[in-house]
Amino acid sequence: MQPNQSNERNEPLRLTERGRLRELTVTNESKVTSLLLVLFVASCASLQAPRSAVEVPAKLKPGANESLAMIVPAKGVQIYECRARKDQSGGYEWVFVAPEAGLFDARGNTIGRHYAGPHWESTDGSKVVGTVKERADAPAANAIPWLLLVAKPVGAEGSFSKITSIQRVNTAGGVAPEAGCSQAAVGTSVRVAYTADYNFFTPSRRAWRRWQHPVALNARVVASAGRSADDR
Repeated sequence: MQPNQSNERNEPLRLTERGRLRELTVTNESKVTSLLLVLFVASCASLQAPRSAVEVPAKLKPGANESLAMIVPAKGVQIYECRARKDQSGGYEWVFVAPEAGLFDARGNTIGRHYAGPHWESTDGSKVVGTVKERADAPAANAIPWLLLVAKPVGAEGSFSKITSIQRVNTAGGVAPEAGCSQAAVGTSVRVAYTADYNFFTPSRRAWRRWQHPVALNARVVASAGRSADDR
C-alpha cells in the first residue's frame, strides 16, 4: 500500500509541474507574439511616406501624380565667380557657378552629394540632373530662394533613379556677397556656406502602377485607335 500512497503523493506534483510548463509556454508565446507585433508596427511605420512640415507656395508644389519619397538635408557651399556684367558696361557682379554640398539622412549619415549640373548623386551611383521650373523668395533673410526642379535620371539604377521632382526648401545662407567684385577681382571665386532641405518626389503608387504596366497602356492606345478609325 505504501507504493500506491507514494504515487498518490507524487501525482499532484506532476500535475503542478505540467501546469507550470504550460504557463511558461504560454508566457513565452505571448512574449514572442508581442515582439513580432512591435516589429510589424515598426516595419509599417518605416514604409509610410515621409511628411514635410514646411508649407510651400502653391507654385512650388509638384504634380498631383507625385508623392514625397525622401527629405534630404544638405550642407555645403554655393560657389560664385566675379565677372563683368553683360547688361552694364564697366560693371561687375558675382555670378552663381555651382553648388557643392553633402547630402545626409535623418541620422546625419552621408548618402550622397550635390554638385554642378545641378546633380544629386547617391552613394549607390544613381543620380539625377535638375532643371529649375519655379522659384520663390526664402522666408529667412539672406537665404537663397526656394525652388521646384524637374529631375531626370542620368546615372545607374538606385535610390535616386525614380526621382521626378525636387523641392529646395528651408534654405539658410548661400547668398552672393554684396560687395568685393571689381575689375581687379574678375575671375576670383567665393564659397558661401549654406544649408537646405531637398524634398525628393517620385511617381505616386497609382501612377507608378500605370507606368509599370505598358501592356495595359498599349491596349488602351489600340482601343482608342480603333474607336478613332470607327469615327472616321
